[in-house]
Amino acid sequence: MSSAATAFEEILWAEKYRPRSLKDMVNQEEIVSRLMKFVKERNMPHLLFAGPPGTGKTTAALALSYDLYGDEWRKYVLELNASDERGISVIRTKVKEFARSKLPGHIPFKIVLLDEADNMTADAQQALRRLMEMYAENTRFILIANYPSKIIEPIQSRCAVFRFTPLRKEDVIARLKWICSQENCEYEEDALEVIYEISGGDMRRAINILQAAAALGKVTVSSVYKVVGLAHPREVREIIRLALMGKFIEAREKLRNLMVNYGLSGTDILKQMHREIFSADLPLPEELRVLIADYIGEVQFRVVEGADDEIQLSALLARLALLGKRYNLKL
Repeated sequence: MSSAATAFEEILWAEKYRPRSLKDMVNQEEIVSRLMKFVKERNMPHLLFAGPPGTGKTTAALALSYDLYGDEWRKYVLELNASDERGISVIRTKVKEFARSKLPGHIPFKIVLLDEADNMTADAQQALRRLMEMYAENTRFILIANYPSKIIEPIQSRCAVFRFTPLRKEDVIARLKWICSQENCEYEEDALEVIYEISGGDMRRAINILQAAAALGKVTVSSVYKVVGLAHPREVREIIRLALMGKFIEAREKLRNLMVNYGLSGTDILKQMHREIFSADLPLPEELRVLIADYIGEVQFRVVEGADDEIQLSALLARLALLGKRYNLKL
């Protein structure tokens, strides 16, 4: 843990270990192959990168820029985050001024990179569609969006669309292991599996969870759940088991301790309970799983609408106790 202790000093691991070139990217093989053709031909259309967070959209755009222009790629790329700079004035001033100017170089065009373009206002998108037409000869636009449906149809029709998919489990875990080796960080195999499950294929989130857990020492399953503010699934399963066995008071006390110790909200607990009732570690009849899932959905709606967390969760445990008595479970 020599360097893991100083991991938070200047830079997040997610940025530190971002692939610089397209050939360093993994998982999105088809997309990388198509982008490499643009690099080889030194030409490309306007692009729209769409997909879930943390799947490599921004990385692919920056890597493409590096492969096209080399070490001085920043001279030829205007990078804007549309979450902060998304108004029509930015499109009409900063983007237009950059798009209309020409720079000498072996690549006959520059790139305007608009990250989180789905957050752009409707007026800004209308102004952008005109710029994409007027300056197509010497400027290419790369738009990045988590929700492409929020991009107006005229812009979508002007772009070649690249759809990114969540990363494969083996690729995420292999990358986490490589980062651990670079940072001299000790870890448990099960902890990396848990990180993947929590991140849901979001590589950026997976690396940040790993960094936070590494700050506590060896990366273990317990430390991972601790840094993400979730209860260990074993504890949630125990609450469900106690309730179904008719031990309502014991289950309720354990639930209250869990909420205090982990600082969890009612919604957090309900999401974990919903996940655990479908777990193979909790052997339940399918009909019972259906009934519990239906009632968890009802309780979750009440909590979201403003009902008291503790009362609603107690009601859920009471319903589980009654269901357990009806089905005469032996857990």
